[in-house]
Amino acid sequence: MRPGSEAELAEAVRDATGPVSVRGGGTRGLLPEGTPLTTSGLSGIVLHDPAALTLVARAGTPVEEIDAALAKANQRLAFEPMDHRALLGTTGTPTIGGVIAANVSGPRRMQVGAARDHLLGMRFVDGQGVIVKNGGRVMKNVTGYDLARLLAGSRGALGVITEVALKVLPGTETAANLVIRGLDDAAAVRAMSDALGTPFEVSGAAHDPHATGGPRTELRIEGFGASVAYRCRALAERLKAHGPWETETDRDAVRAHWRGLRDVAPFHGQTGDIWRVSVRPSEAAAVVARADATQAFYDWGGGLVWLRTSEGHDLRAKLGRYDGHATLVRATPETHAARQTLQPEPPALQSLTRGLRAKFDPRGILAA
Repeated sequence: MRPGSEAELAEAVRDATGPVSVRGGGTRGLLPEGTPLTTSGLSGIVLHDPAALTLVARAGTPVEEIDAALAKANQRLAFEPMDHRALLGTTGTPTIGGVIAANVSGPRRMQVGAARDHLLGMRFVDGQGVIVKNGGRVMKNVTGYDLARLLAGSRGALGVITEVALKVLPGTETAANLVIRGLDDAAAVRAMSDALGTPFEVSGAAHDPHATGGPRTELRIEGFGASVAYRCRALAERLKAHGPWETETDRDAVRAHWRGLRDVAPFHGQTGDIWRVSVRPSEAAAVVARADATQAFYDWGGGLVWLRTSEGHDLRAKLGRYDGHATLVRATPETHAARQTLQPEPPALQSLTRGLRAKFDPRGILAA
């Protein structure tokens, strides 16, 4: 099903007699079983007010279309959503509805928050085919934040998103990287944590233990040219106890490099299962050591760890108890069925989830 309007989508959900599998551009790999229902027919930017730093777009609007419109006004999506296609080997076009439904957030999350934190409002169709509107289109006097943020990250289990209103941020004049090589994982996390504890506004902190030329730890600094230059010098001085830092100042190269890190470029073209582990940074190195993984990559200053493992690997059993959760991002359908895509919820949270789904989708139409 590919409805061309919100009303058509609501009618399709009302008329559904079995599970429907909601999707945007089809870029995020394995989806639940059910009749496919795509929001790609609901496309277009409804409102962009550069002065108010707000944008409203229908769910099926391609992210690249939104990026292009914002760039003309020297603005950007603050949470720099990941493009999954190269990692998962998928095609299609990432859509803003899919981004919000999965709460997809890139390296800048640790500085500005997740995708859900930039929602001003939302329109969606619940499991009974009722059109729901909450929040607003501007920041002044907005109510309904909580409901919109509940839908963000629900992966279509509570409703089919049809329109989102977002706050956006001004663009940045330039970007630079501070890089240090040779740190082990624990030392790299300490260096990144120290950097994030400074007032120098680090907008990206990543560590690749398997980089060409040896382990590479890097910090992104963005802003006006003079400010970036000063902050790079001051930060390198503040962090000199960790070793010598080099500065990369080619703005376009730095931006292209971080787009690759955003999309987990170190794993592109590699075989095996891919896991995404959210973890307390202080535990990250120990978690990786227990994982028995083929390859690891740290983002968010160590708060997000990507792991590449052998096929069918039972990562959660290897990790044991820790403060975080592991999501199976890429694997065969059989492994997804055996290991579960999402971390199993504790009983209390399962009860809350069942209650929410019963309220928003009492017929169990929305497959997730």
